[in-house]
Amino acid sequence: MFHYLKFFLFHGIGLLAALFLTLGGDWMTVGFLSIFLGYVMLDALLGDDITIPDYKAPGILTWQLWMALPLLSFIVFTFLWQVGNGDPLGYGALVQQLSGYDMAVARDTTSGWNLFWGVIMTGLMIGMVGTITGHELTHRTWDPVSMFVGRWLLAFSFDSNFAIEHVYGHHRYVSTTEDPATAPRGRSVYSHVLISTVRGNISAWNIEQERLKKKRQGLFSIHNVAIRGYLMSALILVASYLIAGWAGVLMFTAAGLWGKALLEIVNYMEHYGMVRNPATPVQPRHSWNTNKRFSSWSMFNLTRHSHHHAQGEVPYHELKPYSDAPMMINGYLTTIAVALIPPLWHKLMTPKVLEWDEKYATAEERKMAEAANRKSGLKSLQGVTYSEASTA
Repeated sequence: MFHYLKFFLFHGIGLLAALFLTLGGDWMTVGFLSIFLGYVMLDALLGDDITIPDYKAPGILTWQLWMALPLLSFIVFTFLWQVGNGDPLGYGALVQQLSGYDMAVARDTTSGWNLFWGVIMTGLMIGMVGTITGHELTHRTWDPVSMFVGRWLLAFSFDSNFAIEHVYGHHRYVSTTEDPATAPRGRSVYSHVLISTVRGNISAWNIEQERLKKKRQGLFSIHNVAIRGYLMSALILVASYLIAGWAGVLMFTAAGLWGKALLEIVNYMEHYGMVRNPATPVQPRHSWNTNKRFSSWSMFNLTRHSHHHAQGEVPYHELKPYSDAPMMINGYLTTIAVALIPPLWHKLMTPKVLEWDEKYATAEERKMAEAANRKSGLKSLQGVTYSEASTA
């Protein structure tokens, strides 16, 4: 039973964020810092989870994923309530009736600083509750319910096209120069967010165009999944306007774009610096992995990324920890924080990249790594070469 319950930690964190957003004011600032620091400390203290439970009732695990859509909708609603002026859906009155807490008074004390952290926390939840779950669900291309829920979750970060590019593009070209989501050595996370976003959308559009061409369906039609994805995000913007006016549209857009940026930051740290010949099979060694217990339990095993890329069709509860795979710096939020500080990132990751070359790369990949080192712009990499003996 415990192994089913542990994944409800994900929902608990989402509800905690909704509570902080409901309280408003300084609680939005305190809320983000508590969640972020809690992740960092618990990943550091709780160690790794390398268990491989046998789940007899996988349907429960699917329902846990589907629950993310109403949860994320509620989280975003609580934030938009704080942005607007009225009492949408009578939520403030209900909270006061049940608890005695006056949300309207608390909203009057909310500063621009509080709203900034409200955007950051809401975007974090869009990235975690939305993108992580949407990622898992849109891999289940055989299940229309999971695809429906997953694409709507991704629409909160203006990224329903992720369901196209990630499944049919990224998983094919991961750790190669043809993959928008794989960051080459030396690239900063900030440029990667922009480059990967643009290239990823172009790739998704091209993949969808090719699919429609094969089915002899019109590009600019209801059959175009990419266009439908844009419209889904537009509907969420309309809902934001109805809840909190133009301020709601602006604030949700900021939170959604931050959620999208988080996805690209995660892409950055999951495959940074790795190389692969696209003609060769994807192996567990072509992704950075982590088995930190708290990240694993609260992110539906997204942490077991090495197995996920080796077998993308395997559901999250069957992923193996692969303790011998190349490992990230730490858990996910810790690694995100390090990635946002490029000098620190390169200082910590350059030894890991060189270790990957030595320990995991094939002879062909070492030659590719040499070329990547020369192009990196990093002095710590540019002088590194591999002799014929080491690549034999």
